[in-house]
Amino acid sequence: MAAIHSTELLAQVAALPPLPGVYRYFDVQDVLLYVGKARNLKKRVGSYFARQHGGTRIGHMVGKIARLETTVVRSEAEALLLENNLIKSLNPKYNILFRDDKSYPYLKITGVSAKDGTGSVAGQCYPRVAYYRGAVDKCHRYFGPYPGAWAVKETIQLLQKVFRLRTCEDTVFANRTRPCLLYQIKRCTAPCVGFISTAAYADDVHGAEALLRGETQELMQVLEQRMLAHSDRLEFELAAEVRNQITALSRVLHQQAIESVSDKDVDILAVKVAGGRACVNLAMVRGGRHLGDRAYFPVHVDDAAGVFHMEEDDEGEGVVPVSPTVEAQVLAAFLAQHYMGVPVPPSLITSEAVAPMLLEALTLQTGVRVTAVHQPREQRRAWLDMAQQNAEIQLARLLAEEGSQQARTRALAEALDLDVENLDDLTIECFDISHTAGEATQASCVVFHHHKLQSGEYRRFKIEGITGGDDYAAMRQVLKRRYSKVAEAQREAGGAEVSNALARLPDLVLVDGGKGQVSMAREVFTELGLDTARIVGVEKGEGRKVGLEELVFADGRAKVYLGRDSAALMLVAQIRDEAHRFAITGMRAARAKVRMSGSRLEDIPGVGPKKRARLLQRFGGVRGVADASIEDLTTVDGISRCLAEEIYRALR
Repeated sequence: MAAIHSTELLAQVAALPPLPGVYRYFDVQDVLLYVGKARNLKKRVGSYFARQHGGTRIGHMVGKIARLETTVVRSEAEALLLENNLIKSLNPKYNILFRDDKSYPYLKITGVSAKDGTGSVAGQCYPRVAYYRGAVDKCHRYFGPYPGAWAVKETIQLLQKVFRLRTCEDTVFANRTRPCLLYQIKRCTAPCVGFISTAAYADDVHGAEALLRGETQELMQVLEQRMLAHSDRLEFELAAEVRNQITALSRVLHQQAIESVSDKDVDILAVKVAGGRACVNLAMVRGGRHLGDRAYFPVHVDDAAGVFHMEEDDEGEGVVPVSPTVEAQVLAAFLAQHYMGVPVPPSLITSEAVAPMLLEALTLQTGVRVTAVHQPREQRRAWLDMAQQNAEIQLARLLAEEGSQQARTRALAEALDLDVENLDDLTIECFDISHTAGEATQASCVVFHHHKLQSGEYRRFKIEGITGGDDYAAMRQVLKRRYSKVAEAQREAGGAEVSNALARLPDLVLVDGGKGQVSMAREVFTELGLDTARIVGVEKGEGRKVGLEELVFADGRAKVYLGRDSAALMLVAQIRDEAHRFAITGMRAARAKVRMSGSRLEDIPGVGPKKRARLLQRFGGVRGVADASIEDLTTVDGISRCLAEEIYRALR
């Protein structure tokens, strides 16, 4: 093994310190292969180069190592946190990686907690319950996170049934002169028109908070005491209202099946591995209520599972190869990566055992002591069984979808006689042009490989310097801008394989159009010296009906009609439709920006994209923002009085 590595690399390995840290392996093209952590960098990294790994995956990876980087930290727990930060940001090939760009939603109760319900603005006296997604702050109270938007909205409906809290925006609240429909259907107490006192409303808010925290027994006792107090004072109507609250709360608690008072906030994690893919099902319990679950599917599972984790033995006298189950590796990767930006509950229920060092790292990161139960009983057992069943169902669905998609990829490769050794590597780029009567012309490029559309690689091109409505000129411009760099990279490589993925020519270039667009694409490729055989146009059939499309080739081949039920045509139509959707959304955004540029809202210092979006959402558009008073503007999150005055002056 040592013979295939440079003397400089081996000397660097020999000089490593016996300290905890993180190491990174790179190949000759400086592509990151693997990120690992070590309690002892010298022993861990040295073990990769000191033994023969044969034809295993780890042997294949070690054979590619050309360069090494290390970072020394204070403890193994810190090394684990740094390792997974790097994995998530750098995407190495031989590490299990979880991708999740979606933030979790929260339930928000506006304003800070105040028993008397006082506030400087009318809306602050009567806090509002709302759905929220984004960064939390100290100006409001947040409950969650929830697995999805539906869970938040369901909880809001629950609170409306029991405590009848308002959900309307502050601007609507401040301008009501009579109760809305929610009051009529007994989902709101109409604080907007003074039908409830601030003190009584504050009691309802505190009751809602207690329910969200899972303090159901204490809440029941408080409501019963309040009902008896009203009855003793002969306030029978008020006592009847509290009685109705107790009845509604009892019905809700029965429907929600809250069976455990001890487990207020818990995450349940179940792992299932099959067919080279893995699924982690995360179920959430908040305030004693099971809120639902969400499935996560990591990538690089096969490659990462083939790389042994080399751990020091108890005496620290050497290293021994340890091969944990794939499920345990997937769970460990999920815990370390997922909880970087998400609050960790104090209790975890897992289908696999969790290493104490990982729990220590989570505790170190959050400041909250985190415990994990691997073999739960009673209610916890039921929760875990349900999560495991959901993980199996979600993984089976994924494998079925991927099998269908792979069949489509294979059908297209066979129908077009594409010369691709590995269908996983088949890359398709599709272009479309969109505009409205020549205004705000946009071109889109969507990318397909590994049997699915890769939204992170999509591109939009702003088309300028052409006659409005000239789709041929727009297509010519976008193709030259996209592939001129590809042609330049190929000339510099001199026939060798180009290492940069963005500088490689895709196996298939689809253009949405017939002979005219294909001819334009052929001219561009001929001018750039690229292979015109890769260009295929998607020509709409008779009456522009779906399923009657024909494929037009730039190299002179006859048109091909694949058939309405063809799996290959289904894939082509899927990619073409996605390019069309992506182009239209870009064009509409550009057109809206042009038409609203006269508003000057974007030019106001201190008003960034998020604040601008909040203003437009609150007041229904630029005209609504311009008509709003300074006091109304200050009710928007992030708008100070000074900034509100600036906006007020700028729009008048």
